[in-house]
Amino acid sequence: MRGVSYGDHPRQRLDVHVPASGAGDWPVLVFFYGGAWNSGRRKDYGWAARALAAQGFVVVTPDYRLYPEVRYPAFLEDAALAVRWTLEHAPRLGGDPGRLSLAGHSAGAYIAAMLALDPSHLAAAEVPSGVVKAFAGLSGPYAFLPLDGEITTRTFGHVDDLPATQPIGFARAGAPAAFLATGEGDTTVRPRNTRKLAKALREAGAVVEEQVYPSLDHAAPLLALSRPFRRKAPVLAQMTGFLKAKAG
Repeated sequence: MRGVSYGDHPRQRLDVHVPASGAGDWPVLVFFYGGAWNSGRRKDYGWAARALAAQGFVVVTPDYRLYPEVRYPAFLEDAALAVRWTLEHAPRLGGDPGRLSLAGHSAGAYIAAMLALDPSHLAAAEVPSGVVKAFAGLSGPYAFLPLDGEITTRTFGHVDDLPATQPIGFARAGAPAAFLATGEGDTTVRPRNTRKLAKALREAGAVVEEQVYPSLDHAAPLLALSRPFRRKAPVLAQMTGFLKAKAG
């Protein structure tokens, strides 16, 4: 399925990929791409969605509104609406809405983490609490205060309560299980983001798997989902294995 509307805005569209074979009742995964909250198109990530679907997931890839049209929290509002659409339509797609996970890369990892950890965003979209069982973040920004860069300043600088924009502030016992991965050589979103969130979740009593891949840069954990790059790091197998195990 391509270009399905989950809202009225032209950017509120999504694609769905399903496994090529099987009887259905598959786990469901909503995947958010990155792009500094100001770029990205779902059609450019079909390869990632197909790779994940081949591992036995119904995969939903939404577009969402971007800067400069919007700033925080509009992209989270869109993402929450996409999750609601996914829950409502999963059964007819062969998916089990009781086995829902979120995932993303870079800015998309931020979106997945915020929806998983801060319950207010899904609640505002009338998504029942507790539906997200696990989430995976690749190369994600989770603890980036003080704002000291152009991208984060323009996206979040208008917010009065900046700590409320940080995923790390919502680490808690009972949070959805987290798979957090990054490249040691990431100079775009420093690995300390992954390490800090993993530590905070672990200390809070949440379930977390942390992977720091030597020599990989910012894009490499995402690219490792693709067949040509899987030899660089076992991201696909580790991430999907974790999500399947933790989503029930």
